[in-house]
Amino acid sequence: MINNSYISINYWQLSAATGFILVNMALSVALKLGLGQSLGIAAVRMVLQLLLVGLVLEWVFTLQSPALVLSLTLLMTVIAGNAAVNRTKRRFRGIYLNSFISILVSATLMIGLTVESIIQVEPWYSPQYIIPMMGMVLGNAVTGTSLALDRFMEDLTSHREQVEALLALGATRWEAAHSTVIEALRTGMIPSINSMMVMGLVSLPGMMTGQILAGALPTDAVRYQIVIIFAITAGTALAILGAILLSFRALFSPQHQLRLERLHKTR
Repeated sequence: MINNSYISINYWQLSAATGFILVNMALSVALKLGLGQSLGIAAVRMVLQLLLVGLVLEWVFTLQSPALVLSLTLLMTVIAGNAAVNRTKRRFRGIYLNSFISILVSATLMIGLTVESIIQVEPWYSPQYIIPMMGMVLGNAVTGTSLALDRFMEDLTSHREQVEALLALGATRWEAAHSTVIEALRTGMIPSINSMMVMGLVSLPGMMTGQILAGALPTDAVRYQIVIIFAITAGTALAILGAILLSFRALFSPQHQLRLERLHKTR
C-alpha cells in the first residue's frame, strides 16, 4: 500500500544535512587536497540557487501562466547554452549562439512531443511537467554538447595536417572531417549510454526516486522514468548533432578550406 503523502523537510533538518558536506571538507583538509574552499563555495551556491528556484517555482505553479512558463524555460535554455560552451577549451565567434540554438531546438522538440503526444498533459503548459522535464533534458544536453564540442575542436587542431592533406588531395570538407565529427558525436553520447546501462541496477534515477518519495506507485514512477530517459537521450543526441554541424560549418569554408584561425584558446 502506497502512502500518498510525503514527509516534509524543515529548515532545521536541512541544516543538519550540511554535516554531510563537512565530511568532504574535513577530508580535503586532512589529505591536503586543497578543495575545502571550492567545496564550501559550491555548497553555499547550490543551496542558495535551489532555495531561490523553489520560491520561484512555487510562484510559477500558482499562476499557471503559459507566457511565464515559456519565459522561464527560455531562460533555462540560455543558461544551458552558455554553460555548454564555458566548459570547452577552444571557441570561435558565434559558438554561444550555435550552442543555444542546438539545445533550444532539441529540448523544445523532445519536451513538446513528450508532453503533447505521449503523456498528453492538460493544459500543455502545466509547469508541474514542463519545467522539471525541461531541466532534465537541458542538464544532459549541456554535458553531451560540451564534451562533443571540446572533442571536435581539439581533434581538428591536433589532426590539422591530416585534414588539410585530405583537402589538398581533393576531398570535400565533409569527407575530410567525417571521422572527427563521428568521434565527437560518440564522445558526447557516452554519458547518456553509460547512464542507461546501469539504470535500475546500480542507480535509481532522480525523477523516479522523487515520485516514489511523494507517494507514487513504483510501477508508475518507472514508466515515467523510462519516458523521460528516452526523451533525454534523444534530446541530447539532437543537441550534439546540431552543435557539431554548426561548428563544422563555422570552421570549414564553402570552398572546402579548414579555417582554424577562427579558433582561440581560452585560459
